[in-house]
Amino acid sequence: MATAVDLPCDGDGVCMVCKKKAPEMEAVTCRTCATPWHVPCLSNPPKTLASIAEWQCPDCFLPLDGGPASLPAVAVGVGGSSGSLIVSIRAIEADESLTEQEKARRRQELMSGGAGKEGKQREDEEGVKKSGGDSDVLGLLDDKFNCSFCMQLPERPVTTPCGHNFCLKCFQRWLGQGRHTCVKCRAPIPQKMVSQPRINSALVVAIRMAKTVKPMPGNKTNVYHHVCNESRPEKAFTTERAKKAGKANACSGQIFVTVPPDHFGPILAENDPKRGKGVLVGESWEDRMECRQWGAHLPHVAGIAGQSGYGAQSVALSGGYEDDEDHGEWFLYTGSGGRDLSGNKRTSKDQSFDQKFDKLNEALRVSCKKGYPTRVVRSHKEKRSAYAPETGVRYDGIYRIEKCWRKVGIQGFKVCRYLFVRCDNEPAPWTSDENGDRPRPLPDIKELKHATDITERKEVPAWDYDEKNGWGWTRSPPTSRKIMASGNIDEKNGGRKRRVKNTSVRDRLLKEFKCEICSKVMTFPLTTPCAHNFCKKCLLDAYDDQSFIRERTSGGRTLRAQKIVKKCPSCTVDISDYLQNPQVNRELMDLIDSLHQKIKEENADSGEDENNKKDNTDEDENAKQNTEISDEKSGGDDLMANPETFTEEMKSIEKSTNKEFQQLQKKRKQL
Repeated sequence: MATAVDLPCDGDGVCMVCKKKAPEMEAVTCRTCATPWHVPCLSNPPKTLASIAEWQCPDCFLPLDGGPASLPAVAVGVGGSSGSLIVSIRAIEADESLTEQEKARRRQELMSGGAGKEGKQREDEEGVKKSGGDSDVLGLLDDKFNCSFCMQLPERPVTTPCGHNFCLKCFQRWLGQGRHTCVKCRAPIPQKMVSQPRINSALVVAIRMAKTVKPMPGNKTNVYHHVCNESRPEKAFTTERAKKAGKANACSGQIFVTVPPDHFGPILAENDPKRGKGVLVGESWEDRMECRQWGAHLPHVAGIAGQSGYGAQSVALSGGYEDDEDHGEWFLYTGSGGRDLSGNKRTSKDQSFDQKFDKLNEALRVSCKKGYPTRVVRSHKEKRSAYAPETGVRYDGIYRIEKCWRKVGIQGFKVCRYLFVRCDNEPAPWTSDENGDRPRPLPDIKELKHATDITERKEVPAWDYDEKNGWGWTRSPPTSRKIMASGNIDEKNGGRKRRVKNTSVRDRLLKEFKCEICSKVMTFPLTTPCAHNFCKKCLLDAYDDQSFIRERTSGGRTLRAQKIVKKCPSCTVDISDYLQNPQVNRELMDLIDSLHQKIKEENADSGEDENNKKDNTDEDENAKQNTEISDEKSGGDDLMANPETFTEEMKSIEKSTNKEFQQLQKKRKQL
């Protein structure tokens, strides 16, 4: 390591020796590692101005005798030997094919120990970007949205009100150091965001879509059938009686999917006659009534859908029990029962007796023993979870129950506990990964030491992972025990097959960057502290009162001014402080402009091709018309060459014309 006297400047430009901010005239940057140093505090500063450009810090200087340089411990640990690390850094500097940004990123990966797996992932992504076509969308995102800490595309991205993007873990680590300002522009971060940062879901979808770069399917050739429930309304809670009595008396709407009520596993595109794409991971609904219509979770109130002795099809996480623990990819779920719901105690959440493995709890245990897939929906009512949606209900994919047991809960009574682990081929809504889950080791559950009635699966699970096909059924799924009527959904269309328009990745990506008020692609986008995106004009026009403080008087006295609460149009968070000085998200605006420009260039190129095709078509049509005209002329010449034939033709035409004229006159007289 360097001597105790020679220490660099920190991230804020403060010298670690004299503890003072180094002026620009007294700072020098290392040519190899690009680290700033304070010249007066160096034991061997550069002698001349010309040597400043080639100066190397004490950590990177390689002695003339070839001996090992004194490098930081982290650098030696990464490179194996100090000399090899410096050689690697100099190789990066000598690579003329790399830009300055790419060189800086690779240097940082090498010094931080991320040159292994992350470096390989970076090379793969760069290979995708160089392949051209829709793949360069990933390059646009990579240039504009990299996290300032890890220099990678943000994992679970968080967007600050000043418009900068970071990984959730990097952002929380920065806040944990007591720094409540943006690392890029030093703008203050709102206290609400410091205590509970929100993931920017629009950016998650955009990064995932850019990574996958998969074309839309062409034609849908499946024959669809649907449940005959046309007598129900398309939207629940539409009757006048239901509006007066509340949701408890609401009418259940139509079931839009064709799966039976006891269907296990995901709901695929062939079971969705209305849209033709199935129930997708991350899809949200207004409430449990609307969630029921798409078959993700059928019960209106109960958190478990299943039958004892048959299995459980789905569960809902809605914060019903204090013992629940949610960790995203896995969670601990508490069974049902243990409460007295008779009389006027229906609203009570206190347990009064032990839970047992019966009824719905037994259904979950059957799914655990046989390894059945279970659909999971999360509700906004689960306030303790960082993975719960802000509003409504969201479908989060397929989970599998690995273990179940009983233990004494927080309220002193025994509860049934279940370990759910995510095993879906689609990525989770809170991550920007392009792929779904892979088998992972089970977490260490401390409460199992004092648990009873532990049940673990002994047979091969019915839903398991295969390297070739991903997650799927290893044996036939359970046959439905429900009777389902079906009919042809395409009767109105005469049995014609639907066609899905094949759009480019750029078009689909632009649709994700739509304003949550006008539902159009954003112009001058604003990102609120609660991670919602709007057009600047739409957001400012959403509030009639443009003032932020209300002056109050009473009896001639002036009272203390009152702050005007302005809630976000998409949630209940107060954004009045943010609206006083809203900052346009420049990174997002540049990306939208780049996408528009790329689409415009594509349309111009395709327009030229169409014009060429049109010109060729016009030439063919002109040639055809000329041929027809020449044929007519030749026919006319033949008639003129034979006067007798021409006279006979004219007489026949005159007779037919006179006959038609006489018939028309008779009709007029009759009228």
